[in-house]
Amino acid sequence: MSEMTQTTAVKAAPLWKRILFSNVLAEKSVAGRIAYMGVIAALCIVTNMFEIKFATTQFSFTVFSSILAGILIGPLFGFCAVFLGDAMGYLYNSMGYPYYWWVALSCAAMALVAGFLMNLPMKFKGAVYVKLAVISLLTLFVCSVGINTTGMYYIGLNIYFPKDVQNAIAERFGGEFNFWIYCVIRYFILGQIYNSLLNYALLFAAVPLLNAVKPLKLKIK
Repeated sequence: MSEMTQTTAVKAAPLWKRILFSNVLAEKSVAGRIAYMGVIAALCIVTNMFEIKFATTQFSFTVFSSILAGILIGPLFGFCAVFLGDAMGYLYNSMGYPYYWWVALSCAAMALVAGFLMNLPMKFKGAVYVKLAVISLLTLFVCSVGINTTGMYYIGLNIYFPKDVQNAIAERFGGEFNFWIYCVIRYFILGQIYNSLLNYALLFAAVPLLNAVKPLKLKIK
């Protein structure tokens, strides 16, 4: 089958196949799909194991690997691989902390968003960068703020943030300790925004390079 015929076959794939698989997996055998998903899950496990702390900012590559998972293997399988990778990474290296399931949900949702958006047809030069920009904005506000930060505020703070510390922070900000104050602390004092920007910068560098690798066949338009 010629390359042009293969491309047409992928574009003409039924909706369920486009939801389940990325362009990379659509042409693979069942064994090939399982192998790809295993590699992505392993990547997510590794990125969940290692973090680098600089001053008050904790850097990791979970945002990068989560979004890349959705791009490489599709939204639904990307979601499952990332959620599994986060859980396995926690079991390997929990460091005594409780399991923050909403963090896993946030990362898995990033794969879901990225997988869906990368499957959208855009036929103009630089479309991949537009898609990456939209993915970055959506995953930051919907997944990181909307799921992760919300879970941390309403569930996580009750686990590890003493009430007297919350009161002291509220007094420092001249009011009640609320969700928006916590967002300011998490993103601009603890530096989560810098970690996110680093991960998005890596995506803008890596995805176009991967898209240019012909054997990979990302075929991002």
